[in-house]
Amino acid sequence: MYSNFKEQAIEYVKQAVQEDNAGNYAKAFPLYMNALEYFKTHLKYEKNPKIKEAITQKFTEYLRRAEEIRAVLDDGGPGPASNGDAAVATKPKTKPKDGEGGDGEDPEQAKLRAGLNSAIIREKPDVKWNDVAGLESAKQALQEAVILPVKFPQFFTGKRRPWRAFLLYGPPGTGKSYLAKAVATEADSTFFRLLDGTICFAWQESFEENMTEGNESEASRRIKTELLVQMQGVGNNDQKVLVLAATNTPYALDQAIRRRFDKRIYIPLPDLKARQHMFKVHLGDTPHNLTEADFESLARKTDGFSGSDVSVCVKDVLFEPVRKTQDAMFFFKTPDGMWVPCGPKQQGAVQITMQELAGKGLASKILPPPITRTDFDKVLARQRPTVSKSDLEIHERFTKEFGEEG
Repeated sequence: MYSNFKEQAIEYVKQAVQEDNAGNYAKAFPLYMNALEYFKTHLKYEKNPKIKEAITQKFTEYLRRAEEIRAVLDDGGPGPASNGDAAVATKPKTKPKDGEGGDGEDPEQAKLRAGLNSAIIREKPDVKWNDVAGLESAKQALQEAVILPVKFPQFFTGKRRPWRAFLLYGPPGTGKSYLAKAVATEADSTFFRLLDGTICFAWQESFEENMTEGNESEASRRIKTELLVQMQGVGNNDQKVLVLAATNTPYALDQAIRRRFDKRIYIPLPDLKARQHMFKVHLGDTPHNLTEADFESLARKTDGFSGSDVSVCVKDVLFEPVRKTQDAMFFFKTPDGMWVPCGPKQQGAVQITMQELAGKGLASKILPPPITRTDFDKVLARQRPTVSKSDLEIHERFTKEFGEEG
C-alpha cells in the first residue's frame, strides 16, 4: 500500500526542480509541497535507518526551498520571468539570530509570532464559488460553515451549529486549495494559511522528532496536545473559528487529530462536466475558435486528468499560437493593420518572418492567431495524467472507512 510513496515523491521532485530551474516558481511550489507530503508518509513506514536519514536530509532541503519560493510568491515575485534560482537565492533573510526575539521577547514566541504573521492572508484570492468546477457537496458544506452563519445568523438556533473543522483530502491537483481560496474570497473574515513548516518547524530540532511515530519530542507532544485541545473547542470562544485543512495523504494523519474533523470530504478527480468547465475557465478570454462540442470532446479525451493537469494543458496550449508566430514564414495584413501568420496560399500572404517585421518597426503590429482545436490535440498527444490508479484506490479505501464524497 505504501510502496510507491518514495517513487511518487521523487517524480514530483524531478518536476519541481525542472520548473524551479526554469524560474517557474508558481508551478514549482505545489510540486515541492506534493513531494514533501509523499516523503513524509514514506518516512512513517521506512524501517532502514540509513534510508530514513537520507530522506530526512532531502526533506529538509526541499522544505527550505519551498519556503523560500513561497516567500518570493507572497511578495509578488514575477515567477516565470525570473532567472532560475537567482530571485530566490538572493532574497534577504529576515529571521533573527538564535537567541534574539526582538524587544526582549522570548525567542520561541518571536518565531511563533513571525510564523503567524506570514500566514495571514491579507488580500482576497479572487476565486468565486462558480469558479470551482463540480464538488457541489463540498461547496455546500463549506457554505453552511462559512457563509450562512454570517449572512443568516438566525438560522443557527437551538442545537443547530455550523461545522467547525473540515478535512479536504484527495489526490494532488484536484482543487482542495482552490476551494480554500474560494472560502477566503467569499467570507468577510481573517484567514491564516499554515503550511507544515510555518509553526511546528520553528520549535523542532529535527524532522524525525516532529513527524515519526514512536519518537516524538516533548515539543511535538505539546504542539499536538494543544492542537487537539483547541480543535475540541476547549479554551477561548471558538464560535467564529473554522479549521480548514487539506492533505494528499489523509491516512498518514494521527487518529486523534483525524477525529477532530467533523467533516472529512474526499475531493476526487474532476468528472466530465467539471473538466469541460475547467477548459473554459483556464482559457478565459484568450482568442480561440473552439465550439461547445470541442470543449466536450476535450473533456472526454482527458479522463483521469486532475484539475492541475487540465490547467497545465491549457497553459501549454496558450503558447501554441506564439510558437506558430515565431516559426511562420508568411504573414498577411488585416484591415486594421495587424500582421497575422498564415500559409503561403492565404490571400494577401507576404513571405516574411516575425523578426523581419520587427526589424521594420512593426513588432507591436504582430498578432498571434486564435487558439484552435488542433492546438489542444497537439498538446494532449504528449501529456499524460499525473495521478496513478493505485493512488486513487488508496483514497477510495480511506473514504469508505472515514470520509464522504465531495
